[in-house]
Amino acid sequence: MSDTVTARPRPRGFWADLRFLLGIALIVFSVAGVWLVVAAARQTVPVFAAATTLVPGQRVDADDLRVVEVALGPLQDSYASPATLHPGAVAARAVPAGELVPRDALGDAARARTTTVVVRSASDVPATVAAGSSVEVWAAAPRERGAFDTPRILIAAATVASVERDRSVMGSDGVAVEIVIERADVAATLAAIADGSSLSIVPTGASGS
Repeated sequence: MSDTVTARPRPRGFWADLRFLLGIALIVFSVAGVWLVVAAARQTVPVFAAATTLVPGQRVDADDLRVVEVALGPLQDSYASPATLHPGAVAARAVPAGELVPRDALGDAARARTTTVVVRSASDVPATVAAGSSVEVWAAAPRERGAFDTPRILIAAATVASVERDRSVMGSDGVAVEIVIERADVAATLAAIADGSSLSIVPTGASGS
């Protein structure tokens, strides 16, 4: 009768157990990561949206803004909120009504480099031009007998603050347009108004309305 040799199972190696534990850890971390992403996406914070169209140089207070709750995740510090609004803030650039207000769209009045002037357009102003619209101002200098020189660009970039189309109030065929311009353009603009130049408001295609 021959002896029977029983094979003993080989003990599992250390690396096999380690790989198993690492796999479990990776699954746990993946689930936790997904949970954190979902939780962050559901978390909302109060930020400002423009109640009306904001134009550069405009003084901004609580009446011009409304608080909305949105989920912004890591971008929440990029937008203005009740905690960041300070007295005397002015709009640094146009923000259409209803859009979230970027934090850098509000600045200090003391550092504002823009101002507003009212010009009367000799030609009709398109209906699409409204508060927040980007426009050019063209000027044609007066000549003798009611003639004018060839128009040239007086201001290459301006933002419309308001448009007055009520001709009964204006008492003329022109349209009064309040525009926001750089302070460096003020002298040339006032000179063109004073010498009777024919001014025209031309939309550039970008509109805040």
